[in-house]
Amino acid sequence: MNVLIVEDEELTAQRLVKLLNDYDPAVRVLAQLPSVAKSVDWFENHAEAEPDLIFLDIHLEDDLGFNLIDQLNLTTPIIFTTAYDEYALQAFKANSIDYLLKPIDADDLARAIDKFKTLRHSRLELSVNSDVLAQMKANYRPNTYRDRFMVTVGPRLFSVQTDDIAYFFFENKATFLTTQQGQNYVIDYSLDKLGQLLDPNQFFRINRSFLVALPAIQSVYTYSGSKLKLELLPEARQEVFVSIDRVTAFKEWLGR
Repeated sequence: MNVLIVEDEELTAQRLVKLLNDYDPAVRVLAQLPSVAKSVDWFENHAEAEPDLIFLDIHLEDDLGFNLIDQLNLTTPIIFTTAYDEYALQAFKANSIDYLLKPIDADDLARAIDKFKTLRHSRLELSVNSDVLAQMKANYRPNTYRDRFMVTVGPRLFSVQTDDIAYFFFENKATFLTTQQGQNYVIDYSLDKLGQLLDPNQFFRINRSFLVALPAIQSVYTYSGSKLKLELLPEARQEVFVSIDRVTAFKEWLGR
């Protein structure tokens, strides 16, 4: 079976590849693609490729996964993946389409593929027709704020709840998540992307290198004129300042 993975979270894509190999070593992953644009390019440059199944993230780095189906008039069967269980997902199951919630569970993946195989064996229509696609778009009501993030430590993958995160910082070309207990984990997101995923009432981008949660701010000091210095808990590896151009917005955010 040939599959295509369209997923903008590298850790999720890697986990999916591993789980597919565990499910059946004969499964062949044709490509891992992070966006609608790169997926369109891939199909245009691989006209001979015929994936049997596509794992498609609903929310990609540049667009909604639904729009990939639209642009290419895809007839390939699709299993959707999403981090949000608040979506109106009934249309997926009602139309012989399955979905997986992140972090993807091995048993859930196996059930979804088994369902796909059963339906294909029964020669049922598995592609997404235009009416179903329109219904999915109309029902698309995501909670735009993430409530957990997947991290990896060696071979182990697990979730960190957003409520347990003190701040994110960028250092040595990597983005780190710091928990309230002081543990640091590398995550596969830029600070710009995190700014789109997190509740702006709870998190603020204070400079190019730090995105902080409100409970982590212990003290705010005036430093060198109009500059602000923050004391964070747990303590950061370096001194933390609010960029001068963000001071006014930061003060307004604190006073909400």
